[in-house]
Amino acid sequence: MTGSLEFSDLALIGAVALLGPLLAWRRSWRLPVVFGEILAGIAVGASGLGWLDASDPGFAQLAVVGFALVMFVAGTHVPVRDRELLQGLWPAAGRVVAVAALAVALGWAVASLVDSDHALLYGVIMASSSAALVLPLLDSLSLGGPDVTRLLPQVALADAVCIVALPLVIDPARAGTAALGAIAVISAAVLLFVVLRYFDRSGLRRRIHHVSAKRGLALELRFNLVVLFALGALAVATNVSVMLAGFAFGMVVAMIGEPRRLARQVFGLAEGFLGPVFFVWLGASLSLRELWDQPRMVLLGLALGFGAIACHSAMRVTGQPAAAGVLAAAELGVPMAAVALAEPAGTLAPGEGPALLLGALVTVVAAILAGRRLAVRGGSPDEALGADVSPRTLSGTP
Repeated sequence: MTGSLEFSDLALIGAVALLGPLLAWRRSWRLPVVFGEILAGIAVGASGLGWLDASDPGFAQLAVVGFALVMFVAGTHVPVRDRELLQGLWPAAGRVVAVAALAVALGWAVASLVDSDHALLYGVIMASSSAALVLPLLDSLSLGGPDVTRLLPQVALADAVCIVALPLVIDPARAGTAALGAIAVISAAVLLFVVLRYFDRSGLRRRIHHVSAKRGLALELRFNLVVLFALGALAVATNVSVMLAGFAFGMVVAMIGEPRRLARQVFGLAEGFLGPVFFVWLGASLSLRELWDQPRMVLLGLALGFGAIACHSAMRVTGQPAAAGVLAAAELGVPMAAVALAEPAGTLAPGEGPALLLGALVTVVAAILAGRRLAVRGGSPDEALGADVSPRTLSGTP
């Protein structure tokens, strides 16, 4: 890259991102698309050929937009209108609290091991899940069944709670400001829900949808993008990650009900362009060379990755299959947001940012292997997979 994002760079990003669909082409491999996109970013980024510079402002900003859209799509896929999921909300909340307690304790141990004062940050990262990764993974592998249904509220809750908690632990001195920012974003999302529900019940939204579909105006897509970017602007202004804005607005849309036409439009924008840009950028930002110069940080990354897997897998004592725990341990958004928020503030040690992403990569690989194992068995952890339960069909959208 030449210091600014050019059409040649966009062509390169689009080309290497095709590795995702290519690796997912053979169903027998059971690899999610995002894995290939992250791998492509590693190959052409700081750890590989160096063709893409993740620190380029244009590339980074486009990736942030993609991240917000990916989180929006993830929020719309949370089956908040599904009765079976709502019935499992309290057990899921119990598992989230138990995982958080284990993660905080392990965070102190990891911090002592690597001589760091970021114990709470490590705890939040290990306690997190990534709806943006887990839901597409379940969908791409056609995983379903009762255990997957019970897993979804756990992933959603862990993701949401850790998204809110992250700014509080990155810079404790500004925790009050970050808390107010999170409250502001969540309050705005609640207000949006009230307004959109009124539009829906009054019939106004249906009339807008009919006119938009008949005349090809894409009014709903335009409105959703305006609201998403406005919430993102509020999040940035209040020192909160845009993933909270995207995820919260996505859940609002899921609660109201997303028309299929809008779903197709958003899917095309997210999966066809901005989503791959984000995942390629994420891979390109991982500097394995910097990690090799800091063996202590390699240890940190591995400890965070395997620690997260251990914390989530420990929920086997509650009756949750170990493989489901490994899937829940997949983390992506929270470590990425931690790096994005902490590195500009100078609160991370040299190599610590890549170490956080390395830990996330460990959980991603483990989740993929666990998902492939379940898919190969032809069933969910305890029942047949491919039942009429999947992230997309559970979204409750008309």
